[in-house]
Amino acid sequence: MKVIYMGTPDFAVPCLKRLVKENYDVVCVVTQPDKPVGRKQILTPSDVKVTAQELGLNIYQPQTLRSDESYEYLAAFRPDYIVVAAYGKILPQRILDIPKYACINVHGSLLPQYRGAAPIQRSVLNGDKVTGVTTMLMNAGLDTGDILLTRSVDIGENETSGELFDRLARLSPDLLMETLKKYTVGAIRPIPQDESQATYAAMLSKAEAEIDFAKTAAEAHNLIRGMSPWPVAFTVMDGKKLKILESLRTDINCGGSPGEMFTKGNRLYAVFSDGCLEFVSVQPEGKKAMSGNAYAIGHGIREL
Repeated sequence: MKVIYMGTPDFAVPCLKRLVKENYDVVCVVTQPDKPVGRKQILTPSDVKVTAQELGLNIYQPQTLRSDESYEYLAAFRPDYIVVAAYGKILPQRILDIPKYACINVHGSLLPQYRGAAPIQRSVLNGDKVTGVTTMLMNAGLDTGDILLTRSVDIGENETSGELFDRLARLSPDLLMETLKKYTVGAIRPIPQDESQATYAAMLSKAEAEIDFAKTAAEAHNLIRGMSPWPVAFTVMDGKKLKILESLRTDINCGGSPGEMFTKGNRLYAVFSDGCLEFVSVQPEGKKAMSGNAYAIGHGIREL
């Protein structure tokens, strides 16, 4: 069975590997063009491209899928399926019409919740207890197609977006394989999404990452988890940015005003509107990551 695979970040790598392992004929891998990364703006391939190169697969990196050239190139493969996982662009209708069976998307949320670019991060930021992966039939909208199959997972109290991202990526291939096998023989009834329950997961921005001490400790903890590994939650101390890499909820009676910091038992705490949060690991501007206590010692933070 011939498959065109479309994906870009590391979330999309496990599904590509499984397709090859299960002997699907991956005739083309479509991924975003190489992008400049870092201070030196070094042109860097996507994770999916790197994997496709390792697997010896045909790679296509169009600037747009709306051109006649892109359409003609992909249509010539006459695929049975187009499989998409975090590709990064909406597919035009004539691309969706290419495969014999369907275009199937693997999405990191329980649709219709969290349509869009950052479903995993938004679920953590919002303090959700449950999320999952959905396979869906693609249409010309943004994650609006009929649902095929879903798998749910619990979100850990201290789990970061990065950790959840990896866990859902590992879960996705099994769901994709089940979807392809069942859909091909007509064993899945597509279910339209309930538009009244739909939410949108916008891309993260650095501006969202600043900690607001007037909020609750739970909200701050969710922010720190949700912004890890990027763009990383931060506050400003003595005019310099302090990244908060890891936090923990605590029941200690801290007192003080929101924004104050103190130590107790070799641990660093910060005060929020309804209590305290432990800052386990931090990174001062221009320095390496360190424990909260090491930062406190070096900055004369008071002991409770």
